[in-house]
Amino acid sequence: MVKNALMSLLALAVVSGASYSAEVSERALRLAKDNIIVDSHIDVPYRLTEEWEDVTRATEKGDFDYPRAVKGGLNAPFMSIYIPASYEKSGGGDLLADKLIDSMEALVGRAPDKFALAHSVADVEAAFNKGLIALPMGMENGTPIGGSFEKLKHFYDRGIRYITLAHSQTNHISDSSYDLRRPWKGLSPFGKDLVKEMNRLGIMIDISHVSDDAFYQVMELSKAPAIASHSSLRKFTPGFERNMSDEMVKALAENDGVIMINFGSSFISSTARSWGERFSAKLKEEGVADEKREDFELAYREKDPYPFASLTMVLDHIDYVKALVGIEHVGIGSDFDGVGNSLPRDLKDVSAYPKLIQGLLDRGYTEDEIGKILSGNFLRVWRQVEEIAAKAKKA
Repeated sequence: MVKNALMSLLALAVVSGASYSAEVSERALRLAKDNIIVDSHIDVPYRLTEEWEDVTRATEKGDFDYPRAVKGGLNAPFMSIYIPASYEKSGGGDLLADKLIDSMEALVGRAPDKFALAHSVADVEAAFNKGLIALPMGMENGTPIGGSFEKLKHFYDRGIRYITLAHSQTNHISDSSYDLRRPWKGLSPFGKDLVKEMNRLGIMIDISHVSDDAFYQVMELSKAPAIASHSSLRKFTPGFERNMSDEMVKALAENDGVIMINFGSSFISSTARSWGERFSAKLKEEGVADEKREDFELAYREKDPYPFASLTMVLDHIDYVKALVGIEHVGIGSDFDGVGNSLPRDLKDVSAYPKLIQGLLDRGYTEDEIGKILSGNFLRVWRQVEEIAAKAKKA
């Protein structure tokens, strides 16, 4: 059984030191094994579309594959159905979304002894009890909806259980935190109706990426708790609107929602953000073409090494949320396979969750609190969304 394989691999990691530092205790490994670990944002589908690898086996690239997930105790990674912002103008976002969903169904079809699709909290729990890795799905960027509730229902029927309303540019639903243009001053008229329809269907509303105005409008309109599937705290990255302010975290908590901490160094560390601003300015100054960017960045990093964040800094974000609004409103949304070569030291791939758990133990978190961070808080929100939708369908 997979659960036995999980424990064997975890134990092997301790002996070999291949994936875990000596500081990771048996207690941390046990907690990784005994708890459902939900990571609400992993970009495997788009990664495999760009360059296919068989993630049922160990892969040379990327942050996720089955052996590493087993080592880390990960058993409920949300597969991000990521749609680039350019599809808002070009069209075809719905076709790409269906293609990415197809790829996840095919993955489960190839390895039903390893993976299972998950369209509900009950599915996640059933997969865990069978020793399988559940693959729930969230859509990053609502562009594929195309202004149609029929399309929304189509993607719900295909298993989408949260939608990030916008991405790096404003779309027909919402203004984006990255876009200086704010034509909707928050949500569009369709976006406001969409919030209510997502509540009715049972799709979690993800406010990562949206503008502050859009966020507060979601808080006013939604009858169900919302999530920030992969965001961190503006307190540590002043001026970075993509992260959440204290006031926003408080409003999310009042909504009974949860912020899932993004591991990307630029989300965690102001020093890493400053490096990114310098690098972007140099790219613009040199007029580097897209196809030459990777080589240019490698050379640039030799002269100006990238200041990776640390596990300690990630823990600081979790600590801050706990102190600000309570332990019930924080979880993990790593953005593995989505933030490139910017992951913190000691959190480089999905084998690393026991290191995070050890860090929490070292800071005095109880096992109950750690369970809430690993999955309890997120699953509570998802259940509430399911319950509100079930009541709406009966009304």
